[in-house]
Amino acid sequence: MSKAQQVLTLLQNAANPDKAVEMAAYMKNRFDFLGIPMPLRRKLCKPLFKEMKPQALDWDFVESCWESPYREMQYVATDYLNMLVEQLTPQDLSRIELLITRKSWWDTIDALDKVIGGIFLNFPEIRSQLIHWSQHDNIWLRRVAIDCQLSLKQQTDKALLSEVIQNNFGQPEFFINKAIGWALREYGKTNPDWVKNFVQQYREMMAPLSVREALKRLK
Repeated sequence: MSKAQQVLTLLQNAANPDKAVEMAAYMKNRFDFLGIPMPLRRKLCKPLFKEMKPQALDWDFVESCWESPYREMQYVATDYLNMLVEQLTPQDLSRIELLITRKSWWDTIDALDKVIGGIFLNFPEIRSQLIHWSQHDNIWLRRVAIDCQLSLKQQTDKALLSEVIQNNFGQPEFFINKAIGWALREYGKTNPDWVKNFVQQYREMMAPLSVREALKRLK
């Protein structure tokens, strides 16, 4: 039995049909769920992940999880990638791009933000790829380019953050404008003056939602 099949069996044995209906509704019924909340999912996967952690990253496992009709399996894949982010290199970007653009919604995108942020921290040369994504036709690649530095704090590349945000001014898409505000709000916890100055400089070009979100925690 493959590792992905082992995980699926664990989750299916703990399935909660009532919870599955709730979880699917929260995601606008875009995906089928087994009804496994995050704490239980991670508890169930912990023994297998402990076994897999010292091993080389298994892309067959990731891709099998992504092929599953159950959304929890995509969450397992993103948990796994975040666990082994130190193994990822720029050569993995094309595979991650496929994950970003397949079965896309904010839940998996937010988890993949962290994966890309981890790669960027170790390989700043992917900067050019992030700029390319920030101008892509696919809104989820744009969102990842904007939000991948959310957890980098003092290690945030301010010039990159500014460029990918400016590349998305004038976008009508809610998820892009929300991402801009979120990125600025998070960086504002580390460098509030920079964020205030950025908003002051570009306010007229920013969506009201982005401005609101950016300044939400700033006086």
